[in-house]
Amino acid sequence: MSSTLQRPGRIRDRAIRLVEAATTPLLPADYLDLFAPLRPGAELRGRIVEVHPETADAATIVIRPGADWAGHVPGQYTRVGIDVDGVRHFRAYSLTHGPRKDGNISITVKAVADGVVSRHLVHDRPVGSIVHLEQASGEFVLPERAPGETTKFLMVTAGSGVTPVIGMLRNLFPVADSGVVRLERSADYDIVVVHVAPSEPDSIFLDDLKALDAAGMIRLIARYDDVHGVLDVNDIKSLVPDLAERTTLACGPSGLLDALSEHHEKHGLDLVVEQFRVARVEPGEGGTLRFEKRDRELVVDGATTILDAAEDAGLLMRSGCRMGLCQGCLVPMTEGTVRDLRNGQLTTAIPGESGTVKVQTCINTAAGPCHFDH
Repeated sequence: MSSTLQRPGRIRDRAIRLVEAATTPLLPADYLDLFAPLRPGAELRGRIVEVHPETADAATIVIRPGADWAGHVPGQYTRVGIDVDGVRHFRAYSLTHGPRKDGNISITVKAVADGVVSRHLVHDRPVGSIVHLEQASGEFVLPERAPGETTKFLMVTAGSGVTPVIGMLRNLFPVADSGVVRLERSADYDIVVVHVAPSEPDSIFLDDLKALDAAGMIRLIARYDDVHGVLDVNDIKSLVPDLAERTTLACGPSGLLDALSEHHEKHGLDLVVEQFRVARVEPGEGGTLRFEKRDRELVVDGATTILDAAEDAGLLMRSGCRMGLCQGCLVPMTEGTVRDLRNGQLTTAIPGESGTVKVQTCINTAAGPCHFDH
């Protein structure tokens, strides 16, 4: 009688094949996802553990991230994905805190009228729900400084644009049972915050900002449209007399950021911006979108993005910030021309000449027939 020794790798592979055969059409990982969705090595997900209302249409959502979450720098964002009616939608949200001892992360979401993801997160995702996550990214963070160097900043925020800024401030000035704490590493920061909102009740994180102001950690200048009118960027110099000595960090609607960019460039001032919505200034001609791998063809007008048109037709598309910053929506175009809705710039793919061109679907629309390898 003879015997054959089997290598451990072969035994393991055979065992895996047997398990897969027993669980078909699902894979063993599909069952693990049911019981341990946050385990190491799994697709990155998170579990909602708390939901705190901030205003009538905004809420802070605390999430326990999966074991492979790599952490973040205050001011960065993560892309959060949820499944709605069988379609997975991703949106980018700023992380509203620094590193936490409990390992959780938090985002603050404002539900907008046509926001598929935002409305579900604020109103329809109960504690215990699982969401999809991507690792943190983004360059809107406090600049590095030399030890002992006094750093003066002006932070201009509008609406939900306060979310990345509150993450920076909470990291610099954490709140303990005794109140706001000025850490040694934050002692040299000199920060003025100009916070703009439609009205005081609509002002996200106003209590946090007021507490930091009362403790002397920041100087808060709150501006409400219903009281002060729309902020004129030319008035900032009178609000912040030492503006020229400060680096400005701004986050909010594109109209405000465009005005700030023009103002600061004119006066030679330092400015770092983060925006949540793209300003569309140049419509395309419209045309047809051909998705080769799905054998689908859509007709679109000159004002609808490729991403919106595909989602409206029920096609699953990757997306993130939806304003042309994160590159999360890139799709290969094999033939055709698209127009950037921000500036009217044309991008063309010519078979046999240019090769495949990657297109940001959230900011481009068709300028004639377009073919995508998707």
